[in-house]
Amino acid sequence: MSLGTTRCVTLQGVNGAAIEVEAHLASAIPAFTIVGLPDAALGEAKDRVRAAVTSSGLSWPMRRITVNLVPASLPKAGALFDLAIAVAVLAADQQINPAAARDIVHLGELGLDGKLRAVRGVLPAVAGAVAAGFNQVVVPQENLREARLIPGVRVIGAQSLAQVAASYGANIDAPPFQTEISAPELENHSEGAEPNLKDVIGQPEAVRAIEVAAAGGHHLFLVGPPGAGKTMLARRLPTVLPKLTDQEAVEVTSVHSVAGTFNPTAGLITRPPFEDPHHTATPGAMVGSGSRLLRPGAVSRAHRGVLFLDEAPEFSPRVLDTLRQPLEQGQIIIHRAANVATFPAKFQLVLAANPCPCGRAVGKGASCECVPMARRRYAARLSGPLLDRVDLQLEVNPLTRARMVLNSGDQADSATVAQRVQIARKRQQRRWNQTPWQLNSEIPGDELRRRIDQKQVRELMGYLDTGKLSLRGVDRVLRVAWTLADLEERDHPDDTDVGLALALRTRGRAGGGFR
Repeated sequence: MSLGTTRCVTLQGVNGAAIEVEAHLASAIPAFTIVGLPDAALGEAKDRVRAAVTSSGLSWPMRRITVNLVPASLPKAGALFDLAIAVAVLAADQQINPAAARDIVHLGELGLDGKLRAVRGVLPAVAGAVAAGFNQVVVPQENLREARLIPGVRVIGAQSLAQVAASYGANIDAPPFQTEISAPELENHSEGAEPNLKDVIGQPEAVRAIEVAAAGGHHLFLVGPPGAGKTMLARRLPTVLPKLTDQEAVEVTSVHSVAGTFNPTAGLITRPPFEDPHHTATPGAMVGSGSRLLRPGAVSRAHRGVLFLDEAPEFSPRVLDTLRQPLEQGQIIIHRAANVATFPAKFQLVLAANPCPCGRAVGKGASCECVPMARRRYAARLSGPLLDRVDLQLEVNPLTRARMVLNSGDQADSATVAQRVQIARKRQQRRWNQTPWQLNSEIPGDELRRRIDQKQVRELMGYLDTGKLSLRGVDRVLRVAWTLADLEERDHPDDTDVGLALALRTRGRAGGGFR
């Protein structure tokens, strides 16, 4: 009887949990069993590992092999366990030095020819290994650049199982490990010209709303005819948001690594991401899907960035309703029969819609032919509970030649607006530095109402009594008012700030103004 052990990592959402891989060889009828809650892809590792071992010039032990993945109660999924299973079996058969591989984390999928293939989620897996106290990780060569983005660990890139086995003393010839990356591979690749707010012409109110949304982290709803610039505005919101901190960059990059959308040649993702799913997206595509191996959806890929739903009323009501949990909690929890995963989903939502199905119901010379029932049905596709969670709601007017002339040449660029946004955010961080919150959009209602002029609160409560605002709506007006004050570098919102926030909340339809 012999036993070999090594280490691997399993992903639970975007968090890596260290796994001990044990291989036991017994003198019995030859068989190969994997236990410890493996999924279907992991169960098929038996055939991949056997073929990879023999293709690498190593001998396959003709004994009863039992591989145990510890802790056994934690579900394991995916093909990234292949290399660890092969190393544990070879260690148990004494073909490699068992002590050399015991405390090294091995990640990677094996081909039938023994070559190592890239896997998803290497970044959070390596981060999980570091958090568990392991300081050396072996990954496929293709994942080396991504894995090296995590500090505090020695990462080795391997091309094949033979290469790994030879480093542990196997009697075969293989090239040495590659532990370093050449300088050209680490260079950031240019992403081309970035959108700029200066490109927006004749929409000063909408540009101001973008600035307010960025400064306070507020959600935004744009209503206007086709061609008014709604999509252009939404795409420029990330350009005025602050760059991600180191911790936020690792969070965002981990999500995209698990989703398979990360390009490691450009390094960590340091700019807020922008996601714009098509209106035919399913609930699974929006919030995440899978049975045992769960993948993040659009709301998680937009974490720390912007989720833009163009033609929002065309989305399925079931899809739109899935947004409520992440909008309130900043995360999405996916429940399946065999697994539960939590993905971060703290994003800024931008909705865009036409005023009616044909989109021609506004502007001078409007020629809408939609019947009233069609208009009501179109507007009702966006539920009240969803819109009640959106702080800023703005009507984007159609562009005219007069507006182009009047507003040409005086539009601030993204860099200038981003600087004002950064100043406003620093004021918020100083104000809330003794609390769990950082942005005005995160502050609970009772805290907001306690810190503001009670006369202003009573005025807003009047709109609550008439049904023009919900209590959530009152709180969101106060949040926007604080952001407006921060942009003007005032210590407290005045009546003008609250009035403008109310207008931005109700699209100017609250009536009666705000004194």
